[in-house]
Amino acid sequence: MSDANHLNRMQRKKDVVDERISRATEERGVLILLKGNGKGKSSSAFGTMARSLGHGQQCAVIQFIKGRRETGEYLFFRDHPKLDWHIMGHGFTWETQNRERDIEAAEAAWAVAKGLLENPAYHMIVLDEMSYMFKYGYLDPEPVVEALKRRPAHQNVIITGRTMATPLQEIADTISVVQDERHAFRGGVKAQAGIEY
Repeated sequence: MSDANHLNRMQRKKDVVDERISRATEERGVLILLKGNGKGKSSSAFGTMARSLGHGQQCAVIQFIKGRRETGEYLFFRDHPKLDWHIMGHGFTWETQNRERDIEAAEAAWAVAKGLLENPAYHMIVLDEMSYMFKYGYLDPEPVVEALKRRPAHQNVIITGRTMATPLQEIADTISVVQDERHAFRGGVKAQAGIEY
């Protein structure tokens, strides 16, 4: 491609992007769903949260399944003055094997999350692995949808998990799907600190 053709192509692209930017005038928080069977949904959420913290915004994380405090993300973020981190789960459902206890944990986590969604001091809330609460029938999605609709206008929310309840997808602003083409674990590589936790 010649320099002139490249310049012409990039100018056309810039015109399209500039026109889209000029149409995006609404200022409000967004609901982001990170779903799919691939690795990196929570990591993406925490990376986005780091951006929010970098701008001095108050953030919170509620972990609905993970019950461990030694994960790299918790160890890294735990002392940040603008972040509240709530580890509410007892571990993965195939480890706990106690439906009643899992439902109680889900309801306790939702009570904390609901309070945060009502608090205008928070700019970013990560509801990590919340989607499983709907998949397993531990929580009803409708009260969650209503709370998300009523949250402060500036508040951003990210929900992670493999599958997403349809009512959540209907109100989401952004839905990203993380696909799994290959995973080291299936190849016999042991889970390791800094990668899986």
